[in-house]
Amino acid sequence: MSRLRPLAARVLHGLRRRLRIDARALGAFRVGLGLLLLADLALRARDLRAFYTDSGVYPRTALAAHADPLHWSLHAASGDPRIQALLFLVAGVLAVALAVGYRTTSATVGSWLLLVSLHNRMPEVLNGGDVLLRLLLFWGIFLPLGARWAVDSAHGARERRTAVGGVAAAALLLQVVAMYTTNAAFKLNGELWLRGDGLEYVFSLGQFTVLLGDHLAAYPGLLRVLDYVWLAAITGSVLLVLLGGLWRAAFAGLLMAMHLGMLVTMRIQLFPLISVVALVPFLPAAFWDRLLPRVAGWRPVVLGRRWAGWLAGALPVVTVRGVPPRLRRWRGRLLTVVPLAFLVLVVLWNLQVLGVQEATGEAVFPDEAEPAVELTRTDQYWNMFAPDPLATDGWVVAPGRLENGSRVDAFHDGSVEWDRPPDVSSSYPTARWRKYLVGLWRADTADREQFAAHLCRRWNDRHATDLERVTVYYVEQPTRPDAEREPTDRVRLEAHSC
Repeated sequence: MSRLRPLAARVLHGLRRRLRIDARALGAFRVGLGLLLLADLALRARDLRAFYTDSGVYPRTALAAHADPLHWSLHAASGDPRIQALLFLVAGVLAVALAVGYRTTSATVGSWLLLVSLHNRMPEVLNGGDVLLRLLLFWGIFLPLGARWAVDSAHGARERRTAVGGVAAAALLLQVVAMYTTNAAFKLNGELWLRGDGLEYVFSLGQFTVLLGDHLAAYPGLLRVLDYVWLAAITGSVLLVLLGGLWRAAFAGLLMAMHLGMLVTMRIQLFPLISVVALVPFLPAAFWDRLLPRVAGWRPVVLGRRWAGWLAGALPVVTVRGVPPRLRRWRGRLLTVVPLAFLVLVVLWNLQVLGVQEATGEAVFPDEAEPAVELTRTDQYWNMFAPDPLATDGWVVAPGRLENGSRVDAFHDGSVEWDRPPDVSSSYPTARWRKYLVGLWRADTADREQFAAHLCRRWNDRHATDLERVTVYYVEQPTRPDAEREPTDRVRLEAHSC
């Protein structure tokens, strides 16, 4: 035992050092979060009326009938588009405050609350990137995100942090590792990824592919190599914690590069950029020591403190004086106990999602803790393109009959075309529309009637001749990467009298 104690101490010391975050990485992470929130709001604003008001596809009556009671939402307080626009505006102001590091903790809490509210208002359009973004914000609440490159640090730069440790820092890092590891476990439980055919099937789905992705299907050998590289990288994602120095930076850089590859090949909203920002805290001090001298002479000095100092002088200082020492001690304890409790719950939740309870027969996640997870929306599912990608492509056609007897496609606002579109992904107005409509196809729910009714309202608001009846179809087309296009099949989702 006496010989093992020094070894155990060295292991714990090394693990503690690897679960620390460089303060500069945390500052860049905060800026990235703020910019992502602004981009997310801008993209969602295009469909504000359709997705977040009572005149859209999911009015509050439908939400009340299906939503989990613990999934609270400020956005569900009103179905008026003006109220929704106001909430978007408030969220945008908080996102700017977060990006510049002004009243950082308050901005982080406010941004997280409004993001959870927004997600709970319209869950049918969410993807893995949305889940990751709200989790990153949640863990950020317990971290000093304003310690570097922030207005807050310029106001009171008495002590410059070099690194941030503790439970919250470890939780943020382990959350990202949990995402990759869980997704890898799902993929390893399938067939296509292990055969090297996963990416080939992904890029055979026209509803996802854009830009370079439209051409990658012609290179099956390259896709097979990338399939195995990606599967190996996410399976070995624990190396993000185990490696140190520039080796860690290199591995994080590999994952970042592959996510950026998704950005120019797939239409999956902000997921690639959210994943890149999630990897920033893994960039160690050695990376920043080499990077910053190279950009020190760049103008404007984005990574320096000049802009923060200017903003610190321009913005009002808000201070809270006379905080009792006992209250400060309780705050410190909460910043340790709360993230530790949720870190344990997150680990157990992912084990449950992977089916450990079914395999062992033993309860993994305590039922008593589920309300806390659901209320904070720290629930998570990382089954993106897993265990196998979809093997069926598709698009929506909504033939409708007008009062004058003519026929139109009420969804695309044009003539009825059943043939495969030249670009399937562009047949969906946005990636969130695709997520919503593919969800309607895969699940026979009352939401189909809500969507058809929305098409009637939208058409009649925009045109002089009213729509009398509309029928919504999803045109299926199985995908086989090694063969020509399969025949299509028209699946009727809903018929509705306007």
